[in-house]
Amino acid sequence: MQSSLKLVDCIIEVHDARIPLSGRNPLFQETLGLKPHLLVLNKMDLADLKERQIIPMVTELIGSSYRYHRGESLEYCIMVIGVPNVGKSSLINSLRRQHLRKGKATRVGGEPGITRAVMSRIQVCERPLMFLLDTPGVLAPRIESVETGLKLALCGTVLDHLVGEETLADYLLYTLNQHELFGYVQHYGLGEACDDIVSVLKRVAVKLGKTQKVKVLTGTGDVNVIQPNYPAAARDFLRTFRSGLLGPVMLDRDTLQSHPSAGAQGHRPAQTDP
Repeated sequence: MQSSLKLVDCIIEVHDARIPLSGRNPLFQETLGLKPHLLVLNKMDLADLKERQIIPMVTELIGSSYRYHRGESLEYCIMVIGVPNVGKSSLINSLRRQHLRKGKATRVGGEPGITRAVMSRIQVCERPLMFLLDTPGVLAPRIESVETGLKLALCGTVLDHLVGEETLADYLLYTLNQHELFGYVQHYGLGEACDDIVSVLKRVAVKLGKTQKVKVLTGTGDVNVIQPNYPAAARDFLRTFRSGLLGPVMLDRDTLQSHPSAGAQGHRPAQTDP
């Protein structure tokens, strides 16, 4: 990424709108901060935010920046950066559809690690002539807290099995109840809110028919017992949250309320939902 900076006019840093603070990698600003910088909140439909236009903002940002030293060039080159699985490739493909009426130019997926290297330039606009560089997601070498790590994992920044699906489901349930977001009660027909993850997953498993036979050793021999499939129920709970079926959720709400000026200074914010 650093070696490609000399070809770049502007940086677009993509964030998951549910974790606008927890999802920032401070190394980006330290190592790539010499270029005009635009923050884009992605997946806005999952965090209940509004839409803004990106290409006009990038054009204005580059044109008004004293750091823009490629005046002889008739084209713009933008590097797209962010932590894993925030939708960088989806943003590029969306801009191509919007401005060029063309399809996918880069692979996308619902888990981190799809993009593995800084890709060649991808055209996203004709007027002005604009190219984007897709990059792999980069996490900070150290996560500042366990809670920040759980927020990142809930948004798919790391693979679920590295944290544990039932652990993530437990933190998700805690967060939803803390913010009085009880969409899960209606979605799964639970009747009322509950703060016991084992009880919730049991009822989810039964409702979805996700059960399994388990052999239990008794004094008279092995007995087959039907038990809820807790990992399967946890996966469905996480999938339902990530797909927005539990409603918009801002995981950084407490952090934003305690630090109202916590946003990055000297950056232009933008919000989008490709």
